[in-house]
Amino acid sequence: MSSTCAENALGQKRRTTQRRSRYGCRNCKLRKLKCDESRPHCKKCRAFGIVCNFMFNIPDLQPIAAETGRPSLALRGTAELQPPLASAVWTADQSSFYQLNTKCQGFLTRYYGSSLLTPDDPKMMHVNRKLLQLAFAYPYLMHASLAVALTYDRHLNTVGGSRRSLDECYHWYQSTALLNRRFRERPINAEDKDPLWGTLAALAVLAFSSPEACTPEESWPFAPSDQQTDALDWVRLSKGKMALWHIVDPLRPDSVFRVMAPTFAQMNAPVPQRGVQGIPRAVAALCLLHEASTAGDNPYFEAAHAVALILNLPDTKVTTGPAQLFIRSIHGVFEDMLRNRDPVALVLLYLWYRQAGRSIWWIELRARVECPSICLYLQRYHKGDTAVQAFLPGGVFAERWG
Repeated sequence: MSSTCAENALGQKRRTTQRRSRYGCRNCKLRKLKCDESRPHCKKCRAFGIVCNFMFNIPDLQPIAAETGRPSLALRGTAELQPPLASAVWTADQSSFYQLNTKCQGFLTRYYGSSLLTPDDPKMMHVNRKLLQLAFAYPYLMHASLAVALTYDRHLNTVGGSRRSLDECYHWYQSTALLNRRFRERPINAEDKDPLWGTLAALAVLAFSSPEACTPEESWPFAPSDQQTDALDWVRLSKGKMALWHIVDPLRPDSVFRVMAPTFAQMNAPVPQRGVQGIPRAVAALCLLHEASTAGDNPYFEAAHAVALILNLPDTKVTTGPAQLFIRSIHGVFEDMLRNRDPVALVLLYLWYRQAGRSIWWIELRARVECPSICLYLQRYHKGDTAVQAFLPGGVFAERWG
């Protein structure tokens, strides 16, 4: 009798042990069920109609209908996404996953049927649709996309300087961390190239559009060096992205970015070998440029030509291609002069901010803070330089180019 009881007790213990799962979701543990540990959602939760919660930030026993309802993601001006994307609420790869909550899905629906970086550009809209599909298989791309959408939303809903939201910081951090881990784990394969380039482009935009300061007095170049982070860190990140150009090759035949070949050509267009053709006379005089000037004998040569290119364009024509030509000009001696707050270099940056920021939102976000800071710095420390002051508010050229 005692042997039978012992056997029954042992059998009961074994059945109880079988129900447990060391790495199962909390829902299964609460319901005392054996979790099959499949991700992003286990079979028990899916059958019960609740959101699987391997992740700590997902509530216990949260009904699927209340969280997401598994809606179709219909994008503005596009056909509804086809399965499996239409019902996807997760982004996952071999090593990570992330559940898209209602807010995240709303941002994708609102913004990624259009072109955030270059509004109304049909080629970029095509690229965004392709990247959206890839984002469900590449979490680092999804996090970068959500961070850009949140940053754009901040641009629309704030005036003047504004700090990054907690959500922006979270998705930015997650994208960076996952991307770094991806580079460490394995070589770049052909299928990785488009999501990698899309993520790198998004991270470059995030770095540029999110200055640490919110007021001119806190911002570069006015803030003392020991009270600021590297104000030109966005230059370094842009160079880092371009360093991977030959590895990723965004213009290869099967790349989703191939349609942007004209934009890339504008971004990398060569400046004239010598002279001042196209540069406004006042800008040329400020930079001490003349007909025989070259990049070899004048450190402002490339930057002045790049700024002049957009100064001579109407606002509607200032797009990413011609605007980023100036970023490409920040290297060598000119970059050193800019970091050292050379007044002429600051004027060129100021002119570029003012013109490019009128049409490109992620440039405007930084320009909102750094334009007033540049003016304040130059007015305070170079008030006797009439050539410099002429381009600032109240100067003779301010109305024309300011």
